[in-house]
Amino acid sequence: MRNYLIVDDNREFAENVAEILEDGPDRGWVAGSGAEALALVGERRFDAVLTDMRMPIMGGAELVHRLRRIDAGLPAIAITAYTGDDQIAAARREGLLAVLPKPVVVPHLLDLLRKARRHGLVALVEDDLALADNLGEVLRARGFSVITATSVLETERLGAVRPFSALVDLRVRGGADGEALTKLAAKYPGLPMIVITAHGELELPIACAALILKPFETARVLDVLEELHRAALEATGAGAGEGRS
Repeated sequence: MRNYLIVDDNREFAENVAEILEDGPDRGWVAGSGAEALALVGERRFDAVLTDMRMPIMGGAELVHRLRRIDAGLPAIAITAYTGDDQIAAARREGLLAVLPKPVVVPHLLDLLRKARRHGLVALVEDDLALADNLGEVLRARGFSVITATSVLETERLGAVRPFSALVDLRVRGGADGEALTKLAAKYPGLPMIVITAHGELELPIACAALILKPFETARVLDVLEELHRAALEATGAGAGEGRS
């Protein structure tokens, strides 16, 4: 059984989602405010949190940031009726699994929740926007959350939340070859990194977990990430029980 936290000041909506979850093997816990959600996460372990973006006193972006200080491995999904909301950009920097528009397509939401991986955040550094979008979509479909950067400068500005691994193009805008790698290594010491590049002749500035040459099969990337995620769970003492259900 997996436990989910649903946070929305529209308590009727949150309770409806919880009831749908409980029609299956899972359980939904309801919080009507950010403060209530923080208290619940301090008391028990959840497999994922679903939060509205706009709530009184504490919005979804701030809530996700504060929840991660209590439980760094907690995956988060946000829902919003305001697709242009400035809070969404702030929340994405926390490494969301998804941002869903209201009204929510319930089967899609349930699929995302059940695939969500604890300690499953990946940093993706790639300036080919089409490739970055494709990889991000594939990763999220497998339950991984993603934070992205498209330049060396954006790499330096990634959020405070720590990923378990990174996918990094060896050559990205705004710096020398391999500079994004060294910036990430300084920001997240010991972070296992998978280098993706069309320039296999270039020397890597630091050791990496894997080197994958473009063009590549996405399955190869996923295989390496699965191995690194298992290792990350073992390192946190979570074991296989916190992987994909």
